[in-house]
Amino acid sequence: MDSLRPDPDVDRAAGILAEADALIVTAGAGIGVDSGLPDFRGKQGFWGAYPALGKARIDFTDIASPSAFESSPRLAWGFYGHRLSLYRRTRPHQGFAVLRRWGESMEHGTFVFTSNVDGQFQKAGFDERNIVECHGSIHQLQCLRPCSDSIWSAQEFEPEVDEDACLLRNALPACAQCGGLARPNVLMFGDWGWNGERQRLQSARMEQWLASVRRPAVVELGAGTAIPSVRHFGQRVIRQFGARLIRINPREAAVAGRAHAGVAAGALEGLRAIDAALGPDPAKTPAGSTGRRE
Repeated sequence: MDSLRPDPDVDRAAGILAEADALIVTAGAGIGVDSGLPDFRGKQGFWGAYPALGKARIDFTDIASPSAFESSPRLAWGFYGHRLSLYRRTRPHQGFAVLRRWGESMEHGTFVFTSNVDGQFQKAGFDERNIVECHGSIHQLQCLRPCSDSIWSAQEFEPEVDEDACLLRNALPACAQCGGLARPNVLMFGDWGWNGERQRLQSARMEQWLASVRRPAVVELGAGTAIPSVRHFGQRVIRQFGARLIRINPREAAVAGRAHAGVAAGALEGLRAIDAALGPDPAKTPAGSTGRRE
């Protein structure tokens, strides 16, 4: 993005935010790249992050499945344990603070809808009660069987992982109810045992909140079309609640119609550009933005 030239998409995005009374942040894996989190796009990206799995020709869809915990629990927990430790030590980039500030300036505040399981929005200071994690959270555990509907915090589990072999070294986490193997409370591939109760409660709070807003703006970050959960939710909010969309994506930024804005950039770059266009007063529509739905 050339910061020396005005960008009509950035100005349109700033105009959408200036008119909004509520901010809906929808986020996929791409939002974490600027925080240093790995991009699993394609086999080579995934195997580059986990060379032991690449050497064994194990795909993301193979290891991110309940069957992997059943057949190779130390390998599955090597993968998820490494991710859990990575997310615990990762600091959210400054774009999260920009989003928080935008939402705090609006009458109805912010709600987050994310397919990410990394807990980065909570770590960045977003209200836990205003976050929907549609694929669950790696920071929560459940029974693999499952023997009950119990979900509990992973806080007491400190994984020790042999990164060269992608294997868990220490004791496998156990279910407090039956003593069997525990797994992350994450929706995996081919997953019929995921306990979605926590996510259902989150969604119910969001639906109640959505019913109270009048001019919502959806800021979508790093959400592609390969696993379109985030995009599908955003489109529903546009249809049902009249939201206007700001899509920030370096490769797939196209939007339908001039009522919306597509900014071809990474998450942090795009957020900074829009923030600069808003200026010191987020309630002021930038020059060149009509402020109208076209």
